[in-house]
Amino acid sequence: MKYLVMVQGTQADYEAMSGKGNAHSPAWSEKDLAAMFAFMQSVNNDLAESGELVDAQGLTEPAQTRLVAAGKDGRPVITDGPYSETKELLAGYWVLDCASLERVTEIAARVALCPVPEGVTDYPVVIRPIQDAGGGDV
Repeated sequence: MKYLVMVQGTQADYEAMSGKGNAHSPAWSEKDLAAMFAFMQSVNNDLAESGELVDAQGLTEPAQTRLVAAGKDGRPVITDGPYSETKELLAGYWVLDCASLERVTEIAARVALCPVPEGVTDYPVVIRPIQDAGGGDV
């Protein structure tokens, strides 16, 4: 079964990771970033070795987001953003092919242990089963 495993963040988190601390998160040092990247690389390497890794990506900051909605006149409405510092958005993800929900939960629990500076907001790791192409039950 395939699962989407997601980590969340805010614009303020991305700013803190670039060294600009704020009320929501302390500034990250180069050592903090290196520890996080090394941890995530280790997780990815282990998942690739086990054959469970389908894809994994980190996403750019929310300020680079573009929202496209259907306008009332049938034309698209395009907005840059979002800019809200408190709105949590997808920061990165893994697509995993695991034998069970228990196994993917073990992996998510490991991801939740990623080293971060003290005072950083602790977001849960989100697991979503991916519906099979036939549209049947997950």
